[in-house]
Amino acid sequence: MDFVAPEPVNRTLALASIPLALAAAPIGAAEVKPLDLPAGRLSDAVAALAAQAGVSVSVAEGSVWAMRVAPLRGRMSAEDALRRLLRGSRARLVVIDGRSFRIVAARDVAAPPRRARPAPPPVVEGEEQPIIVTASKRDTRLRDFAGSVSILDGADLTFGGEQGMESVLARVASLSSTHLGAGRNKLFIRGIADSSFTGPTQATVGQYLGDMRLTYNAPDPDLRLYDIRSVEILEGPQGTLYGAGSLGGIIRIVRNPPRLGEYGGALSAGVSATAHGDPSGDLGGMLNLPVAGDRVALRAVAYGLREGGYIDDVWRGKKDINRTRIAGGRATLRIDAGDGWTVDVGGVYQDNHGRDSQYADRSLGGLKRSSRTPGGFDADYALGELVVAKAWDGLSFLSSTGLVRQDLDERYDASMDGVERQFSQRNRTRMFATENRLWRPARDGFGWVIGASYTHNRTDLDRSLGPAGAPAAVTGVSNRIRETTVYGEASVEPVRALTVTGGLRYTWSKLGGGADDPLPAFSAVVEAARAAIVATRNEKRLLPSASVSAALLPRLTVYARYQQGFRPGGLAIEGGFVRRFRNDHVATMETGLRYGVRGDDPFDLSLSLSYTDWQDIQADFIDSGGLPSTDNIGDGRIYSVSAAMGWAPLSGLIFDAATTYNNSRVTDPSTSLLIALAAVPVSDKTGAFTGGQSRIPNVARFTSRVGFDYRRPVSDALELRVNGWVRYIGKSRLGIGPILGDLQGDYLDTALTARVGRPDFGVSLGVTNLTDAIGNRFALGTPFQAAGGRQITPLRPRTIRIGLDKSF
Repeated sequence: MDFVAPEPVNRTLALASIPLALAAAPIGAAEVKPLDLPAGRLSDAVAALAAQAGVSVSVAEGSVWAMRVAPLRGRMSAEDALRRLLRGSRARLVVIDGRSFRIVAARDVAAPPRRARPAPPPVVEGEEQPIIVTASKRDTRLRDFAGSVSILDGADLTFGGEQGMESVLARVASLSSTHLGAGRNKLFIRGIADSSFTGPTQATVGQYLGDMRLTYNAPDPDLRLYDIRSVEILEGPQGTLYGAGSLGGIIRIVRNPPRLGEYGGALSAGVSATAHGDPSGDLGGMLNLPVAGDRVALRAVAYGLREGGYIDDVWRGKKDINRTRIAGGRATLRIDAGDGWTVDVGGVYQDNHGRDSQYADRSLGGLKRSSRTPGGFDADYALGELVVAKAWDGLSFLSSTGLVRQDLDERYDASMDGVERQFSQRNRTRMFATENRLWRPARDGFGWVIGASYTHNRTDLDRSLGPAGAPAAVTGVSNRIRETTVYGEASVEPVRALTVTGGLRYTWSKLGGGADDPLPAFSAVVEAARAAIVATRNEKRLLPSASVSAALLPRLTVYARYQQGFRPGGLAIEGGFVRRFRNDHVATMETGLRYGVRGDDPFDLSLSLSYTDWQDIQADFIDSGGLPSTDNIGDGRIYSVSAAMGWAPLSGLIFDAATTYNNSRVTDPSTSLLIALAAVPVSDKTGAFTGGQSRIPNVARFTSRVGFDYRRPVSDALELRVNGWVRYIGKSRLGIGPILGDLQGDYLDTALTARVGRPDFGVSLGVTNLTDAIGNRFALGTPFQAAGGRQITPLRPRTIRIGLDKSF
């Protein structure tokens, strides 16, 4: 890549011009080529354009360089692409020659005449918008979107090293998680949290890779976020568009698609040193290869990570026992079938292996524990998908179909009274999902989407308990569901800048299941009752939604919405017997506002207030045999307040802050919850159903985050970037009842990362947990020794990473 010296500018307030050019044969700027430019900062889009079109672009002011732009895809010339990126902004394009351009602030334009010859008309996939929310399923403009949404840039998530979902958690105050290990965790949004274990309940957060559903009632696969364009988080419920399992919201990972007719690649590597523990290392790479001219291309990603352990087991005399290995990759073959049709065939695989559990004993100092048998886990995830898309003038169609295989093997130390025992649990999930939708992005005051989907999911939960190496099978359970849905949503703009939206989803579910290795039935009556419990049954649900948004000022949007969500019921195990639990249902009313755009405006603000009514809450508890089980614990309500702001006092410097407050309570407890709470000593209660024991589990009342991002040039070709943040996680309770009522949270997490380099090459230095705090992320390591508040999951101790990244 060539770098051309820019004209002098004020270096204290602006970045030096950073031209980007591809060292390739000259290509005419008016030549139409397939382009795929990412959303985010203008610098990222210009770097991609320089590589894909072989042009040189210089940017003479830092505030313009950091300006936010929308994604742009399609066949067009480089000049047309630049003009589209800058449309409606405070910057202008200056054409120097056929291969060279400059982007300057509007006040600096010297009015050179634009070339008279017209550029060929571009053929663009979909309708471009200043900022669009693709998770809306119809490319809704952020200005018109009624709801709380976070859009995270993929380059920011991997800045200083790839950490999977941890990178997202660090940046979104309303998102929380359990911390059992990679591939074992459950995610929660806006205080809608159910339980700590991987059981039969469907997840409260829907996770998607593009348009493909990742899970149904399995834990977060924690896919590594290499080569990701963005991550979108819509706070829930999102029942109309996403159906069951979106009570808290949805998380949508947007990949960088294959680039037709282009060669490209990227590589990143790092080594880390952890205080009190083993070293770590990570390596990841991407290749984009044309297969058949500019009609077929392959994009492949592969990675491997080793996370060193830092927990010592004093009973077994072992050090750093919780080492984790992660390896995986994904590939997508894109076919341009002509006439606007695109076909993507892809696959994803990731293997997570944890040698032992990552919990510690508070009484032994925070990074030690005493266990007689090893824990550990193996979490494997595989996905195969087929996506077919068609774009017409103002109309789009997409069909996505996929098969998922997810296996989770977990081992727990179940030793009691000096007797060594081990509890093993295997959760096997198989899912087939397909969805077809047709939509019209909002134009001329009207937009809509209609769709239909079918999901078949089967989960088998096998369990064993006994001596390590030779445990005996105990009762397990299988859950099967077939879910068919149709949905629709439409928006109208009755007056300028006012958007009214309504939607409806109808779901028909067929549920079944059974017991594995059940206790023997001692009478015909018991056997008949068991048969009735596991019999196939149907559930139907109608989910309406309504919202209104108004752009009161050019940068200010206010909104209000009402939406519902639900999860189907299922089968659970208690005391060796299988029984049913009912479906649960939420209804949320939310109002909020958004002002400005992060990275584009000197100040931005978002604020939301919501009330959620939650009926028949599904949650986990420990049964009489010491094993986890699931039941409906009653009805509850959640009040939530979320705020986020950004401030750019200087060119290249941005401060951000966010906070979330959740006030959750079980207002009408079920009989099973009353029985569990009756066993709690009075000294452990903070008032009858007014303190922590009646709060919905795993919901921190306060979560806050403060961060900054600073960029400045260190030479004509090199840029320094420094990013740091501090996050506070408030107190919450692990679960329901005397065993799972332990406190967790109430800790600070920190990180600081610096990078020096060009867009295509850089060196980074990062530090996490700067204060070397221990904290308590999750108050559970094994359910057989959970009582007493001694189990904690500490933060990874202070870790220093040195990394390299290269793209071409």
